[in-house]
Amino acid sequence: MIYKGTYTNEISFPLGGLGSGCIGLSGNGVLNGFEIFNKPNKGSYNGYTHFAIKAKTKNGIITKVLNGDRATDFSPPQGCGADAVSMCGFPHFKNHVFKGEFPVATIEFSDDNFPADVSLTAFNPFIPLDEDNSSIPGAFFEIAIKNTSDAEIEFQTAFTSQNPYDDAINESVSIGDFRALTLKSAKEPAPDVNAGDITIITDQEDSLVQTYWYRGGWKDSLVTFWNNFNNEKDVCDRKYDDFYVNSEGKRDHGTLYAKKIIAPGETKTVRYVYTWNNPVNRNFYHFDKTNEDGSKTSFKNYYAVLWENSLKSAVYSMQNWEMLKNKTVEFKNALHSQTLDSSVIDAISSTLSVLKSPTVLRFEDGSFHGWEGSYAKKGSCEGTCQHVYNYAYALCFLFPNLERGLRHNEFVYATEESGLSHFRMLLPLGISKGYTRPCVDGTMGMVIKSYREWKISGDNNWLKEHWNYIKRAVDFARSEENYDKWDLDGDGILEGRQHHTLDMELFGPSSWLEGMYLAALKAACEMAEYLGDTAAQKTYEKLFENGKKWTKENLFNGKHFIQKIDLEDKSIIDRFNAENYWNSETGEIKYQIGEGSSIDQLLGQWHADILSLGDIFDKEQIDTALDNMMKINFIPSLREFANPWRVFGLNDEGGTLICNYDKGSRKPLIPVPYCEELMTGFEYSFAGELIFRGKTEEGLKVVKAIRDRYDGAKRNPYNEIECGNNYIRPLASFALINAFSGFEFHLPKGYIKFAPKVNENNFKCLWSLSTGWGEFAKEENKATFILKEGSVKLSSFDGALKNVQEVIIDGKNVTFTETDGLVLFENTEIKESLIIKN
Repeated sequence: MIYKGTYTNEISFPLGGLGSGCIGLSGNGVLNGFEIFNKPNKGSYNGYTHFAIKAKTKNGIITKVLNGDRATDFSPPQGCGADAVSMCGFPHFKNHVFKGEFPVATIEFSDDNFPADVSLTAFNPFIPLDEDNSSIPGAFFEIAIKNTSDAEIEFQTAFTSQNPYDDAINESVSIGDFRALTLKSAKEPAPDVNAGDITIITDQEDSLVQTYWYRGGWKDSLVTFWNNFNNEKDVCDRKYDDFYVNSEGKRDHGTLYAKKIIAPGETKTVRYVYTWNNPVNRNFYHFDKTNEDGSKTSFKNYYAVLWENSLKSAVYSMQNWEMLKNKTVEFKNALHSQTLDSSVIDAISSTLSVLKSPTVLRFEDGSFHGWEGSYAKKGSCEGTCQHVYNYAYALCFLFPNLERGLRHNEFVYATEESGLSHFRMLLPLGISKGYTRPCVDGTMGMVIKSYREWKISGDNNWLKEHWNYIKRAVDFARSEENYDKWDLDGDGILEGRQHHTLDMELFGPSSWLEGMYLAALKAACEMAEYLGDTAAQKTYEKLFENGKKWTKENLFNGKHFIQKIDLEDKSIIDRFNAENYWNSETGEIKYQIGEGSSIDQLLGQWHADILSLGDIFDKEQIDTALDNMMKINFIPSLREFANPWRVFGLNDEGGTLICNYDKGSRKPLIPVPYCEELMTGFEYSFAGELIFRGKTEEGLKVVKAIRDRYDGAKRNPYNEIECGNNYIRPLASFALINAFSGFEFHLPKGYIKFAPKVNENNFKCLWSLSTGWGEFAKEENKATFILKEGSVKLSSFDGALKNVQEVIIDGKNVTFTETDGLVLFENTEIKESLIIKN
């Protein structure tokens, strides 16, 4: 993931913690997108916040802003030139290369007239299973300076930030070996008060602080800063005793400097951490909620519970730099060294960045919540939307405690006694169960994900505590209290009014929503069996078998799965008083799939394959449908294609359509919403199912088409969009690891299996479960299961090797038996590795 030239134009790499907001590192090094004030703020600047560097050479001073060329001479609508706050008008580096290996980014700068090669490495801790250290509200920077001259040179780096708060106070602080500049407000943070604090800190012994820039009108402060820095002499500190905002609205700035004397050919580094503390958050509604006393409803960000202020988090970060960086790099290396196609690694790693964006929230109790995405200045679609988060498979593996907490909260706070689950969970928790009608994919997804959380965690008590909630959700399909009558006759076939993630309702059965129902029934059946709930098990088993049989006989047209509906039968919608679904001009029901090929026709099977539930549809029909979906839904070039919806692909770009119609198939005159769109989360799940079924070339074709659209030149690789920026659904890409590796897991039974689909004798992948994470490697005669963190209790393991001769756990040979590659041994807590050889 190396970007050069125009391919850096659209990059903004988010730097921030889980639920802490972020700042964006642009492809050329500009810091913008300051989304640290409890709301999205795309393209924003915090004054003249930037890095700069100078070299004191024998021929004089050379000073540059640590940026590359600006992509264009773009002028804002006012016609007043490029954004001066980006520092693009100052000397900067001619050459830059952006290396993006999320969660770490490195920009390499060089210039013929600067006596050093300079690199800026940036990250925020991303450590699987460690959600608190992964929630630090900060950006970590390491500047490496290699002296390319033939003489010793003194270099100085400068990190400047604006103080964005009202009644601003800048303070220079020394704590042990650290030097810091804190920018804060004299006011106490409150819902309607612009107050908080920011800290820049360095561990560089030879450091300087200019607490305040010079105050003046016009560009006086910026001009004076540059004059001070671009000078043989060191800068002097400057302090003021009063608050200040100049006539142009410019606020105070301050700068933290660090010195390095570097010999020819030598490289030295400087570390900075930029942290923030804006503790009072009320950004969880489209609408403000006013309490009876006139105050605004708000909550305290979880990071503010962990660290009292930005100085505390900055000191913590610097004190623990080595641990935080090493564990982040360890994860980065495991992620990027997988023996998967580069487009797959690109997709998996880049989409993880959404977890570090303003889409994600963490409340005072540490619980996880989120928008669907982020608009330019506010969240997009509230309530941790069930049917969008259904697709997101990263959090459950990497931070499973947060995902299990989300399951608990949606059962307790968003589900009625009847089992009706509101797909948007209202905040603050407990204010109301919700206002949305139930949706089939969301409700059944909640059941499927509960099964997933149990298998990932191995926590039987968790399953027991939530079993009644799970049963109520499954049974709601057949409940008389279900006003949408999904499966009122209890035959395992969905026939009523079915709300779904495409924002309308289907009437009549479709493989898409029926498949979610079947996967939920199969999952519930297995949970019931484990818990000894025989009555529930038998009920769900009967419903599943009947629904599967009926689907095979009625929802497959010989090429692909369909929706069964008579579009001209108005009585179908009259049962539900759904007059808005009737097209009176054409005499047809609107917003249906009908005979179309839906990208999600096998969505339930995708979930089932990830979770080892087996086939929920007929195997031969699955294979036939996938082949024809590539012919019908995948469009190599969009140039001649008509799309009236949102445009996520242009010109000769390709992708997989939400729904398309083969020759001879009847397309409703007003079909299912978003029919002609490309949405990456859907595309990744389709690609995953192709790969699960051995169609790896086709799956790669789908993935490559997505990442070709997000290439850095046309779109930001770290921001796949749908209904807003930093959209959560593309986290479906993380399950590509499961698809390629054949990773199966069942911690309650102490069982793990791998069955690589590619590079079988030279395969490596990442894995992560609730109690540990690590890597799996497969060679011709050896399979190695490695723990990077934590431990895993197992009694059975399949590493895709047969005729096993030796099993080694944590360096010791153990007694085992083997049947067709499945190795059985005494239940053991594995802390380091499990190795099998044949």
